[in-house]
Amino acid sequence: MAYEDHLAGQILAAHLEEGSLEPGREIGICIDQTLTQDATGTLVYLEFMSMGIPRVRTKRSVSYVDHNTLQTGFENADDHLFLQSAAARYGVYFSRPGNGICHQVHLEHFGVPGQTLLGSDSHTPTGGGLGMLAIGAGGMDVALAMAGAPFYMMTPEVMLVRLTGGLRPWVGAKDVILYLLERLKVKGGLGKIMEYGGPSVKTLGVQERATIANMGAELGAWSSIFPSDEVTRRFLTAQGRGSVWVPISARGGAEYNDVIEIDLSSLEPLVACPSSPDAVKPVEELSGVKVDQVAIGSCTNSSYRDLKLVARLLRGRRVNPEVSLVISPGSRQVLSMLAKEGDLADLIDAGARILEVACGPCIGMGQAPPSGGVSVRTFNRNFKGRSGTRDARVYLAGPQVAVAAAVTGRLAHPGELGPAPNIAEPEKFLVDDSMIIAPPDSGKEYSVRMGPNIMPLPELEALPDSLRVRLLLKLGDNITTDDILPGGARVLPLRSNLPAISRYVYELMSPGFADEAAKEDAVAILGGENYGQGSSREHAALAPRYLGTRAVLAKSFSRLYRANMINFGILPILVTDKEYQQVGEGDDMEIADLHRAVAEGDKVIIKVPNKGIEFAGRLELSIRERQILLAGGRLNFEGQNLAGEA
Repeated sequence: MAYEDHLAGQILAAHLEEGSLEPGREIGICIDQTLTQDATGTLVYLEFMSMGIPRVRTKRSVSYVDHNTLQTGFENADDHLFLQSAAARYGVYFSRPGNGICHQVHLEHFGVPGQTLLGSDSHTPTGGGLGMLAIGAGGMDVALAMAGAPFYMMTPEVMLVRLTGGLRPWVGAKDVILYLLERLKVKGGLGKIMEYGGPSVKTLGVQERATIANMGAELGAWSSIFPSDEVTRRFLTAQGRGSVWVPISARGGAEYNDVIEIDLSSLEPLVACPSSPDAVKPVEELSGVKVDQVAIGSCTNSSYRDLKLVARLLRGRRVNPEVSLVISPGSRQVLSMLAKEGDLADLIDAGARILEVACGPCIGMGQAPPSGGVSVRTFNRNFKGRSGTRDARVYLAGPQVAVAAAVTGRLAHPGELGPAPNIAEPEKFLVDDSMIIAPPDSGKEYSVRMGPNIMPLPELEALPDSLRVRLLLKLGDNITTDDILPGGARVLPLRSNLPAISRYVYELMSPGFADEAAKEDAVAILGGENYGQGSSREHAALAPRYLGTRAVLAKSFSRLYRANMINFGILPILVTDKEYQQVGEGDDMEIADLHRAVAEGDKVIIKVPNKGIEFAGRLELSIRERQILLAGGRLNFEGQNLAGEA
């Protein structure tokens, strides 16, 4: 099987800088474009600045402000100025607050088929809808890519999702990815790239493809990718960027590690039930569930096509008096076109509340549901507490089901609204780049503005040869980054202030964790399967490290969180279910001979003196990861390399 026959394999081969394309082997690839957003971007630019690189070395890097636009204090406003001045200084395009959600805007203005995109946001694979190899990563990896360093990854397996048939009325792209999530579950894409093909790919527009690629992140996949074909060309031409189009698709005879066939005509409207994206059921099985709130938007379902459909369905109708309907458009382009074509009036007349062009409620930035309420959202995640209301029940659905819920006041099949409308792609989008600030030819005359909330990065010591850690917390399966470090309007404005944001670590799981950690020299955490799923935000690894976390033991880790732990010098130790059952909160653990184990071995011996037991935890590390852990983290490691080169 020739790896380069895959669509993804062709792009990886064209960008390969280190290693060989053999599944399970580490490779380093060249990154063409990077993407940051303001919830993660401040840390990325602090990391980039610490490297002493005068200018970014990518083909294009873009800094977006879309998460923390709610300015309840000086912190967010100061950070926006920091990001804008850093962009000018270092050669980065800057998308101003109000211009839109990073993934939607990147599709409209910057995505290029066949290129690589690395973003400090887990939903960066949205770009796969354009035929990009787009990967979400921790901010440290993005900062290094901006500096011209390769991005390191394990060569993924490639799974083909072969599409046949055609979507029936009232079934949309969201139902395709919800079907996959129900079938594969949230760990089903680990170590894989999801590659879409088959005769029915051509029936899906770029925005529909982007919806599917976006939520591939919930499968745990490295990325999701669609071919760049005539559909892609038409979209780019309508955006005034037809010149960047190139065709790219899998070669004939390409063989895959696994193949899933989906007959699109067999799908029905689906809903993900609380509190996981893979808890999927047909909406008809949930008919009658009373709804308190409907939220339409997010990087998954806020495109022109999605909101045009919403407006058409709401025309002449009224939102149920017991439902709050909020809509957040994905970009300024989307909102402006809706306004000029009269659709915005239909939304307003129906009783919808039009929110700012931003991530908004998806990241917990406002619009929390009522206590114990039911919220139907077109978003990508429904983790417990992410909405801002701990006991809310959040369902995920496509725009059709969301509108049906808003009008009827309950979960209902959208067919109750009558015949399904047909939404055509526009021949030409409204293109206005005025809220994207291009960098100057030279940024030397610009100084970076740093407000009082921006703290310097901490210095992390190298890994000692032995550790004595207190196991402070024992957790279950599928612990999310929101569980580890919450988002929302209280916490996210502190993303540039590590001492302040660290006070919220594990706040939802174990109030007072930060105070307990302060009493110990070093601490450890024990988790179950898929520990750290969810966001790419590296604060969820750096803040625990700041509090003294030196090791996390788990049955398995999410890809992104594991990478972020290693980048900040936290040992990712794999344990079996038997070992998981043997230890508990409050146990002291001794780990000796660490330098040899990390440098050379596959296991570490962990002693639990108070129980008189010991066991071997597993380290599954590449040579480069071993060196990073020994150095105490990625910045230390890269600093040593730069010093050696000098």
